[in-house]
Amino acid sequence: MNREIFSDATLVVLGHGTTLNENSALPVRQHAAELRRRGIFAEVREAFWKQEPQVKQVLAEIKSPRVFIVPLFISEGYFASEVIPRELGFAGCPATLNSQLSTLNYCSPVGTHERMTDVILARAREVVEKFPFPRAPKPKDITLFIAGHGTERNEKSRRSIERQVELIRGKQIYADVHAVFMEEDPRIAEVYSLATTRNVVVVPFFISDGLHVVEDIPVLLGEPERIVKERHAHGQPTWRNPSEKHDKLVWYSPAVGSEPLMADVILERVREAATRLASAPAKSQSVT
Repeated sequence: MNREIFSDATLVVLGHGTTLNENSALPVRQHAAELRRRGIFAEVREAFWKQEPQVKQVLAEIKSPRVFIVPLFISEGYFASEVIPRELGFAGCPATLNSQLSTLNYCSPVGTHERMTDVILARAREVVEKFPFPRAPKPKDITLFIAGHGTERNEKSRRSIERQVELIRGKQIYADVHAVFMEEDPRIAEVYSLATTRNVVVVPFFISDGLHVVEDIPVLLGEPERIVKERHAHGQPTWRNPSEKHDKLVWYSPAVGSEPLMADVILERVREAATRLASAPAKSQSVT
């Protein structure tokens, strides 16, 4: 990517944020720091919806002529595609607003980008290589599960995971690939009945290693809740790789959101928005 193209632009990496778990903000800060280090943009800012610094406050401080807001969200769900664009004045996602000071570009969420395939595969490969037992199984001897939250509030919530399942199945790397969910069928606890191999790798399709990833999913996979909470309280991994459950060896990776490749996915979203703006400037909205 040519640095000169974005030397007049500010990148805002936007996370959901929460006051309940300090780890929620870590991926936003991680990728913002990496992109800042690369020197592509005039400025790179972190912003959040539910914690400080809040996105409206950050946008009010920016003086660059162009601003790219990339939501570090996993799907085109309720918040990324409806709540946040509406509150920021965008008609939808992606969209552009022309103000007196800056052109604001609200990009599509990172989790729906096809390069997320590389992110998931990296996570699955790394966890097995890091914890071989007694040696790392070959991908053809592994059933891969992509674990998501799922919700009935927005049908788009699960589409990004199901799309990744299709893409990875098409590569024929693993014996089989499935999507499983916390709050929709098929459920995470069903991995043992769905797996066609003894070796199982579960990759959580979440942005941060928050409570869902470090506590809820390990319990759903069969780890006693008391042990999970004790390990978490002592700063220990809540899942031991690999763990044997129901005659399966199960590897459980960190969330996809902290994978270093995510910085490149953010850049792809910026590139798409810049191309869209250059080819169709007349379609931009205007605000004063």
